[in-house]
Parts: sequence; structure tokens; C-alpha cells
Amino acid sequence: MKRPRRGPFQWGDRVQLTDEKGRHHTVSLVEGGELHSHRGVLAHETMIGLTDGSVVANSHGTEYLAFRPLFTDFAMSMPRGAAIVYPKDAAHIVTFGDIFPGSVVVEAGVGSGALSLALLQAVGESGSVTSFERREEFADIAASNIEGYFGEKPVNHRIIVGDLVESLPDTFSAGEVDRVVLDMLAPWECVDAVGEILAPGGVMVAYVATVTQMSRTVEAIRHHGGFTRTESTETLVRGWHVEGLAVRPDHRMVAHTGFLVTSRRLSPGVVPPKAQRRTKPEFEDSDIETWTPGAVGDREQSEKRLRRAVRDAESLAENARRRGE
Repeated sequence: MKRPRRGPFQWGDRVQLTDEKGRHHTVSLVEGGELHSHRGVLAHETMIGLTDGSVVANSHGTEYLAFRPLFTDFAMSMPRGAAIVYPKDAAHIVTFGDIFPGSVVVEAGVGSGALSLALLQAVGESGSVTSFERREEFADIAASNIEGYFGEKPVNHRIIVGDLVESLPDTFSAGEVDRVVLDMLAPWECVDAVGEILAPGGVMVAYVATVTQMSRTVEAIRHHGGFTRTESTETLVRGWHVEGLAVRPDHRMVAHTGFLVTSRRLSPGVVPPKAQRRTKPEFEDSDIETWTPGAVGDREQSEKRLRRAVRDAESLAENARRRGE
């Protein structure tokens, strides 16, 4: 059963509760469930039958505003194995990657599934998303998160555990794919394979964390010869505090999270006009050490934390299945 987007709250629904200070608490409604805090206890059953925008009070009279989570709320609070693509970047990818209803999309590096959710919503029921992931535990977390969000396993989505370059030729034929999104450490290694399955006019989007990764990806696309000139961008989002005459930027903001590199596939055999450019030094294979997760400050996830994320994601999916029974 699909996750309802409106109507009365039901068992299995995910609800976001906001207190008077703007703090969020996200719960999945289960029979006998309770939200405990130092300010009292709120029974899940008090929310059954209410609609979005209702106010509920706990045992001590503390009031909460209840809504179904938006996409951004769900993505930021769902169980994680790997770091997620932030909603601001997912929106950028969907727009600049021109992910349209009915399109055939390939995603490499499923992570925890946040970007997969955005892609699936964009392609609609007439399109499809195929996600490739090297690590099976990440694939399990993403699959459970996706099922928990939609309330069922989307029939137009599949996750293939394996290497993208090795798996693509057995999965798609030449020119069969409309869009490719690469969220991985070394997307430049996949340019040739992507060029084979991407349709003429198709868009490739690479999401990378560092300037050096972006530079090497752009150079690999240029050397391939079958793509247009790349566009490289980043998205910075700054909130504002607006209260009466007190109008100022928020003290905190989501600044740099990654760079997007986009390019379009040329028709086979076409040679693009040669751009005038200065020559730049070539990269060495040894330079890859500069872009490892540890080198750029990313912490490796411990096995204990991954196991907990798997359990949390599976619990989320199980609650969604119970609601459909």
C-alpha cells in the first residue's frame, strides 16, 4: 500500500512532531508506542484519526504540531549508512540533470537512498531508476528507507550490488539510458562505460566533494570526446531569521556539500568544435590518495553503526508494511 500524503493519520504513518522551540521529533505510529522526553509522554494512539496540522499534547501538557514529514524532513532524519545527498543538491540534480517523467535513469552510489527518493519521484510511475552500489549493507539500508518512504517497494526501482563499470554492459544496451547520476569517489573511471549506454542528448551528472575530484572528472569527460563541454556548479543555501524588524541571515547555514558536473552525450561519431583552452598538467594515478574519504575529512562508518542503521531502516520498512496489512 502506498504511503498516504494526506488524510487522517493511520498506524504505520511517519509523523513529525514540532514543539514550541521548533525542535523536531519524528516517529512511526505503532500500537502501544509512546514518545518519551523529559517533558512527558505522548502516546501514539492520540494521533490516530487526526489530520496534518493538528496539535497534540503529552502527559504534562506540552503541545506538539503534527505533520507528515516532507521529503526534506524524511531524508534528513532517516537511518543512514553512508552520507546522504542533501535535499538542496538533490533538487539541483533533478533540475539540471533534467530528470523527466518516464525517463530511464541510472544512479551509481546509492548510499542511504536519499537521492533515489528524489529520482523516483521525478521519473514517476512510467519511468525507472536503477541504482548500483558496491556495498551490500548500504544497499540494504537504502532499500528499507525507500520502502519506508513510499510505503511499498517501487516496482520501477532496482538496486544492483556490484561495480558499475562491470555491471552496466550486462544491464543496459547501447543508447538505452536517458540520464546517469554518479555519486562516487572516482566518477572519471566510469565515463567510458556511461558513454556506451547513454542515449544521444542524454545527461550525465557527477556529484563530487572536492575541487580536485571535480577537475579530474571534467578532464576525463573532455578526453572522452563524446560529450559536450561540462558545466560545474555548487549550491549554497542560507536561511534568514525574519521576526518583526529583526531581519538577518541565520547564524548557521548549509554551505558547501559537493560540486555538480554536468554534460550531454553527443551523437555517435560527432566531433565537437575544438574549444580554445590553455593546456593543463595531467593527473597521475598516485593523486587518487588525495581524494580518499580520510584525506578529505570523511569518517569511515563503524560496523556497529552500520548494523544499527540497517536495523533502524528495516524497522521503518516493517512499520510501513504493517500499515498496509
